[in-house]
Amino acid sequence: MPSATAVVVYVGNSDTQDISVFELGAEGTLAPRATLAVQQPVHPGRSMLMATSPDRKFLYAGFLSDDAHSTAATYAIEPPSGLLSLLGKVQLPDIMSYLSVDRSGRFLLTASYAGDKVVVNAIRADGTVGKTLQVRPTAPKAHCILTDPSNRTVLHTALGGDVICQDRFDADTGALVPLDPPAIGVKAKAGPQFLIFSRDGRFVYVINELDGSLDVFPFDTVHATLQPKSQATTVLPAGFSGRPWAADIHMTPDGRYLYGSERTSSTLAAFRVDPTNGTLTAIESFPTVRQPRAFSIDPSGKFLLSSGQLSNSIMSYSIDADSGRLDAIGEYPVGKNPTWVESVQLP
Repeated sequence: MPSATAVVVYVGNSDTQDISVFELGAEGTLAPRATLAVQQPVHPGRSMLMATSPDRKFLYAGFLSDDAHSTAATYAIEPPSGLLSLLGKVQLPDIMSYLSVDRSGRFLLTASYAGDKVVVNAIRADGTVGKTLQVRPTAPKAHCILTDPSNRTVLHTALGGDVICQDRFDADTGALVPLDPPAIGVKAKAGPQFLIFSRDGRFVYVINELDGSLDVFPFDTVHATLQPKSQATTVLPAGFSGRPWAADIHMTPDGRYLYGSERTSSTLAAFRVDPTNGTLTAIESFPTVRQPRAFSIDPSGKFLLSSGQLSNSIMSYSIDADSGRLDAIGEYPVGKNPTWVESVQLP
């Protein structure tokens, strides 16, 4: 059984619709603890999505439940084992591509790539997902949705519209209202996919799926609004040929290093982050498991965990604190078509 201070890693497997549960050891090894079936019979397709509550007591999983809808399941994270107990399920208004929880833990935010919309659901006092509060149309192919660290603004990407939308977020009601300007564009046909905030909330990093570019946007923390792009770089490795297919993006908790995954080349691109202006300096691209859509960095910032959609496995890497380089530790089997990884320090 994991120790009381264990880090537990959850891998969401889309085609088998289950969650692989591991304990992350002090040296970066993964010990399998359980495989949890999310839905029977299995309805494969799309992505298995996951997010945790700010207090790390609940895990939310989104999965395809019929040909037109996703369902959001609420699981209690049971300490000290990290195993999951189902608390409830709620059908969402469309097929979803991303889910997150606001900084207060009171609202579930989802984005629908198939339905060109973002959705807000209430989270009840017991942690379970409740009723739908708002459905907001967006530009085509909404892909990601996230609140800023102050919980005043929600950013969401529209891959088909090549824009990052920004809404004022009412943390009391969950309401989204477009800001002025309502969106900031990226390069045409870049296809913004996922975004993250820097640790201090002063910068936003956006990975673009269709051309492999990576954009840096200053974020005005006084007004909680995006500013014009300050840098564009790429996650494509040197000598890359073929069709770019970028995917996930994460930063170490100390804000020193940023990583992005690229599926065609099966690589992880590493960058050093300038703490003053947020700019990125490329370190190197590292080979990883086949078609790495999803990865996670553990709460200590010592380890990176990368899953492969075609390898049906997860690879653990150590992150060198001085250089940001990745060194492989071990590879472990998971379910079929892993599309999400969450690593959680147990409360």
